[in-house]
Amino acid sequence: MKQLIIAFALLTFGFNSQAQTWSADVSHSNVVFTTSHMIVSDVDGSFKKFEATMASSKADFSDAKIKMDIVANSINTDNEKRDAHLKSPDFFEVDKYESISFESTSVKSLGNGKLSISGKLSMHGVTKNVTFVATYKVGTNIGNQKTIAGFKINGKLNRKDYEIGTSTPVAVVGDEVIFKINLEMVKG
Repeated sequence: MKQLIIAFALLTFGFNSQAQTWSADVSHSNVVFTTSHMIVSDVDGSFKKFEATMASSKADFSDAKIKMDIVANSINTDNEKRDAHLKSPDFFEVDKYESISFESTSVKSLGNGKLSISGKLSMHGVTKNVTFVATYKVGTNIGNQKTIAGFKINGKLNRKDYEIGTSTPVAVVGDEVIFKINLEMVKG
């Protein structure tokens, strides 16, 4: 029995020591979204401040542990008046809910550079289980020779599921928010 415990401890330590850490190069990453306005047009926006980290020991990232935090107050739609309204209690209430966070609970390889990423998304005081599909590519930064991986995550969510802008009718701002996250992650 003692040998089994020692073997398990060595396997666990061995797995953990092989896990590589990655962090987002935010200057080459972005978090953007689109929603409809008055049913006839779309408005694009982004969050300018965020960070993301990942730990993984597998080349296909199927064992990855991913965390991302977005500063809610960094919302930007290229219109100061609209941005102020989005930051207000009518929508994101950024003075009370400062961040939007995601933490993965499982990552599964779908093959051909695709992943299914499940986790908990917390926004505006509401946490929900979500699953997104991501594509990725791995390469080398030719400037500093560091290993990099690019992740493209596309998805959609309903803003009212997170109690954002619940008094604003869908005829004014669409319930569905389409988002696209591009992360350039740097190993080490």
